[in-house]
Amino acid sequence: MPKLNDKMQIGVNISPRQFGGDRWLAMIRQCIDQEGLKPSQLCVEITEGALIRDMEQAVVQLSELRKLGIRVAIDDFGTGYSSLSYLKRLPIDFLKIDQTFVADIETDQDDQAIICAIINMAQSLGIGLIAEGVETQEQLDFLKSQGCDIAQGYFFARPMPVDQIKC
Repeated sequence: MPKLNDKMQIGVNISPRQFGGDRWLAMIRQCIDQEGLKPSQLCVEITEGALIRDMEQAVVQLSELRKLGIRVAIDDFGTGYSSLSYLKRLPIDFLKIDQTFVADIETDQDDQAIICAIINMAQSLGIGLIAEGVETQEQLDFLKSQGCDIAQGYFFARPMPVDQIKC
């Protein structure tokens, strides 16, 4: 596995099924130890639906990740339950704006309005933002102009084997 530079981060999706159990935390700790990753280079991504099933357990597990120095993102934000009250309770670092909102931001004023609202809300709460599914310079420019922190998608790179990643 290539060594990551200090600015790179690996996102790991945790499924709702995994999140409901207690073994995944131990597995993440083991991967960090075996691969020599810095915990700050790891971001665990969990969907809204998985988090609200058992809010108390979610708070405990996410707090444990953050104690280790691992970042936490709510994945596909805006497509699930979107009960906004959990945002103030959960120890999270990022909201990931779902690609369905990003895909048409060049032409769809509703998507633009939703993205702006998510960005404003996250900034007010001190939560970082990641926009997924960025495929064009125009999408990137719009997101930057609104204050989005991080963008990912085919505009930057297509999926590739690990040995081709340039860190």
